[in-house]
Amino acid sequence: MSQTIALDETPFLPADGASTSSARAMALGHTSDYLAFKLGSEEYGIDILRVQEIRSFEPPTRMANAPHGVLGVLDLRGVIVPVVDLRLHLRFAEARYDSNTVVIVLSVTGRVVGVVVDGVSDVISLGPKQMRPAPGFNARLSAEHVMGIGTIDRRMLILVDIDPLLSDPALGLLNP
Repeated sequence: MSQTIALDETPFLPADGASTSSARAMALGHTSDYLAFKLGSEEYGIDILRVQEIRSFEPPTRMANAPHGVLGVLDLRGVIVPVVDLRLHLRFAEARYDSNTVVIVLSVTGRVVGVVVDGVSDVISLGPKQMRPAPGFNARLSAEHVMGIGTIDRRMLILVDIDPLLSDPALGLLNP
C-alpha cells in the first residue's frame, strides 16, 4: 500500500546524526513532547522521555580537575550525578545563578547526568508540521547536536539531541 504526501505535509527529516527516539518518531509522522528550557535569550527543547526530574539549583560538590563546564557532583538519593552547566559547556558569555536556575536530571546513554539551565517553561507537543530542519550556519551547537527547529505559534525551539552533546570528549562523562 502506498502513501501520498501533499507537499505541505512532507514529514520532518531530522538533521544528520540525530538518533533519538523523538527524531525517529518525527520522521514517521508522530507527535513528540519536549521540555522547553532557556539558555540566555535562546529557547531550547529536549526530548521529555530523557528527563527524570527538574531540581532547583544547589551548588554541587566540586571535583578537582573537572573538565570545563562540569561543575561537580550531586548526591541524588544515593546516586552520584555529574552536573554540567550547559551555558559554560556551550561557551556562553556568562552563567548567572538565580532563583530561576534549575538542574534538569537526564538519562543519557544509560547514565544519569544533571544539566544546569537558566530556567524551564513548559512541555510542548510538536507534530511533523511544526518541525523544520535546522539551517546550516555557524551556531553555538554544531549540526550533530541539533535535531531541528520546532515552531508553535510565534515561538521557536532549538531541539537538542542530548546524547551527542553530552558525549563530547571534552566533558569526559560518557563514552561516545
